[in-house]
Amino acid sequence: MTARVLVVDDILSNVKLLEAKLSAEYFEVVTAFNGQEALARIEQAEPDIVLLDVMMPGMDGFEVCRRIKQNPKTAHVPVVMVTALDQPSDRVTGLEAGADDFLTKPVDDSALFSRVRSLVRLKLMTDELRMRESTGQNMGLVDPASTMMENAPSGRVLIVEDRPESVAWFRAALQPPHDVASVDTFEEAVVRVRGGDYDLIVVSLGLRGFDGLRLCSQLRSLPEGRNVPILVLVSDGDRRKLNQALEMGVNDYLMRPVDKNELIARVRTQLRKKQYADRLRHNVQLSLEMAITDPLTGLHNRRYMVRHLDTLIANARKSGKPMSFVIMDIDFFSDVNDNYGHDAGDEVLREFANRVASNVRGIDLACRYGGEEFVVVMPDTEKSFAYAVSERLRKQVESVPFPIGRAPHALNITVSIGIAETAGENDTAEELLHRADQALYRAKREGRNRVIADAA
Repeated sequence: MTARVLVVDDILSNVKLLEAKLSAEYFEVVTAFNGQEALARIEQAEPDIVLLDVMMPGMDGFEVCRRIKQNPKTAHVPVVMVTALDQPSDRVTGLEAGADDFLTKPVDDSALFSRVRSLVRLKLMTDELRMRESTGQNMGLVDPASTMMENAPSGRVLIVEDRPESVAWFRAALQPPHDVASVDTFEEAVVRVRGGDYDLIVVSLGLRGFDGLRLCSQLRSLPEGRNVPILVLVSDGDRRKLNQALEMGVNDYLMRPVDKNELIARVRTQLRKKQYADRLRHNVQLSLEMAITDPLTGLHNRRYMVRHLDTLIANARKSGKPMSFVIMDIDFFSDVNDNYGHDAGDEVLREFANRVASNVRGIDLACRYGGEEFVVVMPDTEKSFAYAVSERLRKQVESVPFPIGRAPHALNITVSIGIAETAGENDTAEELLHRADQALYRAKREGRNRVIADAA
């Protein structure tokens, strides 16, 4: 795996040493020699990861890290502090500033490379979500997810550990604000994750009853566990297990004996990252829904219907069953807008959409076709049945006034409806739409407030 690495250190020899090591592993390296230069370089070079010294003149590494993580453009970039500081309090300070890891010099090369590769892999997944979210932003569908440093989130944490005294220590350290559960068998861990909706899983790699690495691999293969961060507990010096864990995609680690403050800081970091990734996924899903949904009525939009109509016709042809196409137009709708305002018109459209949705089946596709026109595509349906449904809707529209928020507070509305049914193997979406349109025009010519089915 290749990646662009930003190395930040005020000592030239340190920069050159890291640059040589990383280049030998086929990483692309860019450099900076102070905090201000680092902040400029990160926006210009768009690195995949930052290796950051702490002790620099002017702006120290902690402040540089805070600024990186508080900037929405760079908050997702992982930061590893590589420094001579070796006290637990220093690690905690770095983690609280937003650092993803804190490596003490002299750094073992294999440890450095495995951590860089692990964090870059995790970043690539975030990059994909950010790219999809940006499409929704450009279309004006969603607001961007903000930074990962907004708050100190609480979450549901699952501890996988078979030493009761260790479990008790973790509970005491994390509760409150977190909701902590624990299991001590492989099978129960899998069952809990499948049904648990956890925000973080902590797995001891020193389990006596089963292989913690195998559990991590199994959890990553579960749909319910794929996006849940995993933090592993590793005995000090067990570099082989740690490297294997990082290679299979765990998010973070703690060395035993565990420092309480470092635990709290790393848990907070992982929960923030998950919260950020969840917001990205939500925005992506929302933009997909909004791209195919009419925002006023909540029905599918014309684009969605047009894109799927050919497929629905092909399915009808393959199954040998008919499909009916119903098009509806609210009568004299322009008079509603002219006499009562567009806000009243919107209320009528929303209420009409609700009535359409309540009169059709789950398999039917209800859409706002445009303006005051609506469409229902009814698979496996003859036009006689579509006619009965349409007539029921027409009578309900005619007989029950539509409420609006201003005087006279209710309006009498009617609707004209045209119906067409698929006709043979050579029928096309264009021909089906044309026949339904002709039936609708006939309903309007014959006096509106009626249902007409085409004669084909």
